Amino acid sequence: MIKEPPDNLLQFKQKAWTVVVIGAFVVVLLWIIKVTFNVLLLILAGALIALYFHGLSGLIHRKLHIAKKWSLLLAVVISFLLLTLFFAFAGNKVGQQIDELTKTLPATIDNVKQYLNNSSIGRQIIQRVSSEDNMQKMSLLIKSFFRSTFGVLGDMYVVLFLGLFFTASPTPYLSGFLKLMPSSAKPGAEHILNLVGFRLTKWLKGKLLAMLVVAILTLVGLLIIGMPMAFALALIAGLLNFIPNFGPLIALIPAVLVGFTQGPVTAALVAGLYILVQVLESNFITPQIQKRLISIPPALIIIAQLMMGVLTGGWGLIVATPLILILMTVIGELYVKKQDK
Repeated sequence: MIKEPPDNLLQFKQKAWTVVVIGAFVVVLLWIIKVTFNVLLLILAGALIALYFHGLSGLIHRKLHIAKKWSLLLAVVISFLLLTLFFAFAGNKVGQQIDELTKTLPATIDNVKQYLNNSSIGRQIIQRVSSEDNMQKMSLLIKSFFRSTFGVLGDMYVVLFLGLFFTASPTPYLSGFLKLMPSSAKPGAEHILNLVGFRLTKWLKGKLLAMLVVAILTLVGLLIIGMPMAFALALIAGLLNFIPNFGPLIALIPAVLVGFTQGPVTAALVAGLYILVQVLESNFITPQIQKRLISIPPALIIIAQLMMGVLTGGWGLIVATPLILILMTVIGELYVKKQDK
């Protein structure tokens, strides 16, 4: 007669199979995330656009006391109307300046090289920057920054349409996500979703306002210095301010190069202006705008940007901060608060 295995052996086998199944599930899940990570970032960017429209519609609803659906429609119409008016009145001038900027930069770079060639330190800088190894690294860096899922224009269309779909009817997507949760976890998941939405909306409002302030301060400073193409450079500075740490640095490069066309003193003044604006933005403007928002350590943002920039290119740099904000909120609600109890 064959003896049945003891209960403890059966329990061990069941636990072993459970561990194997969970491990396999985690591996498959990580593989899916790795393959579709760029798409997930586009979805996040679309969600940020939807949050912008809903945040603006909430402001209209509170001020004008009209129905939410009409305030949402008004928010979308006002946004596109302002964008249209900008391109109608200032777009032509900015477009001409950007076109002039792209034509001027190659000659400006040559002028900078000639200026640096006048000193031994400058010649060493040119030799190091122009070395074949550094040029290959720079080329790879630029390619990785502009790497995208469907091409740059394709990505922008995807993000815009996702944002409009999420804006028009967010409920099916949120309720669909909640249906994936067990019944006991649904209230907690809904609370976390609402908290994430609130914090992202507040962060986005602050970021957009900070971008506007940076663009205005930069424009005023460039006009005082007497810089050519001031409107185009200020617009670039404002837009790139959305990307923490690296955005202002990228915006500084064309501004300093254009400054060199007016002389090294002007280039130094432009660099000083950009540094001053960033000091004001980082230490006074953004902290005042984003009061009571979850504090994100600057080093954590840089680490996330470096990792995501290497993995996904430009989109990783752009959405690294909101992604960190989401992760910190989720971890804080699911783990930290439970540990404190």
